[in-house]
Amino acid sequence: MKLIVGLGNPGEKYENTRHNTGFLAVDKLADTLNVRIRRKAFSALIEKINVGGEQVVLMKPQTYMNLSGEAVGKAVRYYHLDPERDILVIYDDLDLPAGKIRLREKGSAGGHNGIKSIIAHLHTDSFCRIRVGIGSENKHDTIDFVLGNSSGEERKLWLEAIERASQAAREFMTDPFQSVMNKYNRGEK
Repeated sequence: MKLIVGLGNPGEKYENTRHNTGFLAVDKLADTLNVRIRRKAFSALIEKINVGGEQVVLMKPQTYMNLSGEAVGKAVRYYHLDPERDILVIYDDLDLPAGKIRLREKGSAGGHNGIKSIIAHLHTDSFCRIRVGIGSENKHDTIDFVLGNSSGEERKLWLEAIERASQAAREFMTDPFQSVMNKYNRGEK
């Protein structure tokens, strides 16, 4: 079984903000699979599907970003998942330029509170992740920036990166993460 988590904040106020990049990527993935993520469980919205013989849970935690680990931890314990093998988290990354994605098997939170929360609840930083760049030239107003909307060329690059992240997540369902990581970190589509 696989768990694919998109990080974001619930509610219309945050719907299309940079910080909801994970939600948008998981929604895009759900669209390609012709499903809607609307069942409530684990303090999250989830949808359980079967892809190529693999059970997959798509998740959008409803705990707000800083408490995302609560929802992820509940699902991991319920389904008896191995974080290192079975979990993929998609989220925004201020340190990557807009439009870039980077896949990793483990690592620190890098200042991202949603990832900090997941690490705290799973007691490990070894889980697969897709970082989607939202990089800012002006990092002084970080909160306003991540909770804001993109526009123009930045928005175009951001939406393309969300599309690539959802494609990579789709491949994670059936392929080894190492091969998915190699493909997308080299820039192939």
